[in-house]
Amino acid sequence: MNRISIKLLGAALLAGLAMPAAAAGQRDGEAEIAKAVAGRTAGKPVDCINLRDIRSSKIIDGTAIIYEMNNGVKYVNRPRSGAQTLDWTDVLVTETTLSQLCRIDTVRLYDTGLRSVTGWVGLGDFVPYPKPPRS
Repeated sequence: MNRISIKLLGAALLAGLAMPAAAAGQRDGEAEIAKAVAGRTAGKPVDCINLRDIRSSKIIDGTAIIYEMNNGVKYVNRPRSGAQTLDWTDVLVTETTLSQLCRIDTVRLYDTGLRSVTGWVGLGDFVPYPKPPRS
């Protein structure tokens, strides 16, 4: 076998290994979301959330962004596009002219180590998960 054939075979093997790993990462993302909203029930999805009410955000690798609001409600946003580029080490860069973040907005992902944009996502619906009632 010549060198090129060996390299192509190696690349094909690595690609075959990467696909199940990506699928496993997606499943892990779903488990992380379930853990983050445990004990909460999903509400009716909304198109927008107020920027001033966002306390924090958390990126779930390859899956979603969770926005926690000042009132304790967590909104899970599963981007319509670009979700595969979500990486918890990135910073979300949002540019909007309104006081709301909406499902039509795009968010850039910025890697502070590389000092560059690593991707972007087109936001989807914001699914609210209110705090569970006290018993």
